Amino acid sequence: MPARKRAEEARAHLPGLLDAAERGESTIITRHGKDVAAITPVEDYRKSAKQASLLPLAGTMRGYWGENPVKTIGELHDEWER
Repeated sequence: MPARKRAEEARAHLPGLLDAAERGESTIITRHGKDVAAITPVEDYRKSAKQASLLPLAGTMRGYWGENPVKTIGELHDEWER
């Protein structure tokens, strides 16, 4: 369970929160009791932000993706990467 800090606390203790992130710990920042942000280790962020592969969709909705669904999905993926 990530630690929770009010925005004022987080502002005052930012260096410590960054040290915690380097150790692999996440912190949720709240404002008026509502979650508004998170300080999280960059590796956790990169894992969650990574584009999921579209290849598992090949073969679903037969005919919807055209004559060659793998090619169509690959083209869509390439377009997304631009």
